Amino acid sequence: MNRIRIMAAVGVLLLLLGPGTPGRADTGDDKARLDRQLQETQATLEAATDKAQQAAADHDRAQAALPGAQQSLAEAKGRVIAADAAVRQAQRDQAEADAAAAVADSGYAAAKQQVDQARQDVSVFVAAAYKGGGFAMVNSVLDANGPTDLALRIEYLNHVAQENRAAVDELTVARMGAKQRSDVAALALQRAREAADAAQRSLSESQTAQAGAEQATADVQALLDRSAQAEAAANAERSAVLARYDALKVESDQVAAQLRAEAQAEARAAAKKRASGGTTAKNAVPDTVIGPRSGAFFLMPVHGWKSSNFGMRFDPVYKVYQLHAGVDIAAGGGQPIIAAADGVVVRAGPSGGNGNYTCISHGLYQGKGLATCYAHQSAILVHVGERVSRGELIGRVGTTGASTGYHLHFEVRLDGRPIQPLTWLPGCLC
Repeated sequence: MNRIRIMAAVGVLLLLLGPGTPGRADTGDDKARLDRQLQETQATLEAATDKAQQAAADHDRAQAALPGAQQSLAEAKGRVIAADAAVRQAQRDQAEADAAAAVADSGYAAAKQQVDQARQDVSVFVAAAYKGGGFAMVNSVLDANGPTDLALRIEYLNHVAQENRAAVDELTVARMGAKQRSDVAALALQRAREAADAAQRSLSESQTAQAGAEQATADVQALLDRSAQAEAAANAERSAVLARYDALKVESDQVAAQLRAEAQAEARAAAKKRASGGTTAKNAVPDTVIGPRSGAFFLMPVHGWKSSNFGMRFDPVYKVYQLHAGVDIAAGGGQPIIAAADGVVVRAGPSGGNGNYTCISHGLYQGKGLATCYAHQSAILVHVGERVSRGELIGRVGTTGASTGYHLHFEVRLDGRPIQPLTWLPGCLC
């Protein structure tokens, strides 16, 4: 029971997460797949009560939506975790860039101060030399002990000036390097701050998505509660549903018995005519006709599309196998239904789960009675004993009996036994 409730509930989450969630399948594909599964569920549960049908539809809807919902939840949480990690890394990078920028700025400031001080020293020396240069030269000349000593004194003064200028040049180059490092650090800091801002925005968006996922989870829990109630209601009607299944089987057996009796009567009539030298019964199908594998033995009885196949089906709620005795062709209410071939109407009227139900005998095929039957009609336009022609209007599409929507349930029966109708219809179903 928990599995069914969980599968039924998670469907809401997929719808709430919406088409923008990364990693999800295309919503159009999801809807088409879901519609097909719901139609199959509805066809399987035509005999069920309304509550049982709704419970099974919820189960099937959730089962179809569960994988996408789980993936969306995981991705939402993953995006928050990744965004949070990115924010922390960006904050660490910014702190490192801040520290590097501070060191670079400090180095530039120190270099600039050294250059400024050196320039000031040179300026003082040059100014002093310029302003008092005559006295310095006179003193040097007067104090000199000869021409050689005088030349040495002048050379010394020039050497001091050159050394001061060289020192200023070196400090200026050092200052330029410090400035470049400061600029690089400032650019790195700017980029680190931008990365941190972007990471913070991503985190905020991811947190918003997570909040949406958390709200969706709350909605799922609410659906879980409603699904549990629906499942309990369906289980309470288990006996009624199983009784309907049994009634459908009995009903199908009764139809088979009637058609076999009709076929046996036709066979006796045909044998009697042959014995007396007469012709075969008008509604007998010659044994020499091309077999049904040609795919065009019968006309398509209604314009529509196949919504459910022939064969054994499993009820996922009540764990019961049942035979779907025909093929369902979805069509609009009131749409015309035509006879698939010439024949005689042997059954026309209400028939339990089949609703308004018509069966037409087409005579004998390879010694066995061949008939087609048409269920859930809104109106029957023929009567028992009436001979109809291939393509003649015999009724209109409806949803009477055990039906969950407008469609024609079309059966082909051989010797009263339901067989695969699709091998007798045009391959295009048109």
